[in-house]
Amino acid sequence: MTRDSSLPFRKRLADTFLPFISIGLLFLLWVIASRGNTELVPSPSQVFDRLILIFIKPVNGFNIFGHIWASLRRVFIALSLSTILGVSFGIMIGWNRSLEAIFGTLFELIRPIPPIAWLPIIIMWFGIGEFPKVLIVFIGTLMPIVVNTYTGIKMVPPLDLDVGRMFNANGRQLLTEIAIPSSLTAVFAGIRNATSAGWMTVLAAEMIGAKEGLGFLITRGTEFFDIPLIMVGMIAIGLVGAALTVVIDRVERLICPWKRKTR
Repeated sequence: MTRDSSLPFRKRLADTFLPFISIGLLFLLWVIASRGNTELVPSPSQVFDRLILIFIKPVNGFNIFGHIWASLRRVFIALSLSTILGVSFGIMIGWNRSLEAIFGTLFELIRPIPPIAWLPIIIMWFGIGEFPKVLIVFIGTLMPIVVNTYTGIKMVPPLDLDVGRMFNANGRQLLTEIAIPSSLTAVFAGIRNATSAGWMTVLAAEMIGAKEGLGFLITRGTEFFDIPLIMVGMIAIGLVGAALTVVIDRVERLICPWKRKTR
């Protein structure tokens, strides 16, 4: 009995410390690799010194937080628009067979095109200003949200809808009170995937004609063979991406408390 009761504590302990162990191993591997050739693989101290230098001598007028915010701003604007439009469109084609027949095939033709493939034509149409970057991220974040929302609506158990009809629920009530709440988990999965896709897309978009952002930071490091600056940008990308995932997960647990109970 004592042994069984100690298992949950051991599991919680392992869940707490194992991520730190993996990060420690990665850091150790980095230290070992940097001993071979510090010009190609800068040491952690060199990268830290380059980070401090960004605050003393900002890159193009921005320190690291300014570049992070520039990238986040583009992602937030695009993700907000794609969430509103993507969820609405996914619900429409998932709930209405006529709309699915009209728009479903067209969407399936466009969906496999990578967001970066749109970059050359968008630059030719709109130039290299702020709008094209947000538009590229919008395209990259829209597809996962639409697909997951559509899938979530389609996977609503027919029994739940039949029970609603037994209680004389109309079409609007079936959609808003049964179908949409049942598909929220799939919708948030799409938003989580869209956030990751948007974060990667904005970095690629910022490598062309941007004056601030983490993608620009990496491009500047490449132009001047400043590998510590490149690694500062890469580490910032990883940390911010992980933070965004945690935020989305927390929001999902607040809106979908039943998912927390099933874990």
